[in-house]
Amino acid sequence: MANPGQKVVLITGCSSGIGLRMAVMLAKDEKQRYHVIATMRDLKRKDKLVEAAGDAYGKSLSLAVLDVCTDESVKQCIDGIKNRHVDVLINNAGIGLVGPVESISIAEMKSVFETNFFGVIRMIKEVMPDMKKRKGGHIIVVSSVMGLQGVVFNDVYAASKFAMEGFCECLAVQLLKFNVTMSMIEPGPVHTEFESKMIQDVRQKEFPGADADTVNYFKNVYLPSSVDIFETLGQTPDDIARCTKKVIEQGSSARFRNLTNPLYTPIVALKYADETGGLSVHAFYHMLFNLGPLMHVSMKAMQYLTCGCLRSRTISPN
Repeated sequence: MANPGQKVVLITGCSSGIGLRMAVMLAKDEKQRYHVIATMRDLKRKDKLVEAAGDAYGKSLSLAVLDVCTDESVKQCIDGIKNRHVDVLINNAGIGLVGPVESISIAEMKSVFETNFFGVIRMIKEVMPDMKKRKGGHIIVVSSVMGLQGVVFNDVYAASKFAMEGFCECLAVQLLKFNVTMSMIEPGPVHTEFESKMIQDVRQKEFPGADADTVNYFKNVYLPSSVDIFETLGQTPDDIARCTKKVIEQGSSARFRNLTNPLYTPIVALKYADETGGLSVHAFYHMLFNLGPLMHVSMKAMQYLTCGCLRSRTISPN
């Protein structure tokens, strides 16, 4: 239970990665400003979180079961909170999907949208009415830079994030009238067990339905380039947690969109520099198919392209 003056922060997807680090960082806040309700589908996976939380567990951090893919689970979780009072909702739960689209079933695509899109909407719909009545609250969605700029072979994942960005952009306007703040956290690559395992799995996977050339481009061009991007541009879960904490601290003055990595800003800028879309599409084509073998050099060049004026558009983790 939150102490007087503490903000109640509910976070989805806390068993590992970004969600775990967010929960621990906020629960260990030096000023003790937050009571964190860390949620996950299966409490059998709580051990890493409990260990990382240390003395904060049972004090400023509590656990709750939550599956964002079912209406009943979402309602039960919120009903279990005193007065259903949530000051800050952090929608972090998400799943990835990468590969040739020909080899991905419609069922797999729906599963991604069920978590990444409809799961977020379920959470927002459950807490938003109380926030509007109180004329206060902060809804934070962990989106992705891929919700702003599509990346080859990430078609379905990017689509789920684009959908979320559009939904929240619409809702943010209405929520301002009720003094409720909406913020998007938009990381690029993040070094997590989730990402590492996904790359390892797809390397071994067969892709029925996809032609041999496409599979070759995916396995022998995209994947090596993807590893280079992760190594050069990747952030840690702690980086994202620190950025998110800053956004919470900014309260009603927080920006709607918050890119966490300044090294990705030039890539997003390509899209807005040309309203026809040709510049970004052709730039990505050349980076992958013409500069693929030189991707590491290209990523180093990207670091130098990122000037101070672009860094000012991001939320620094430091």
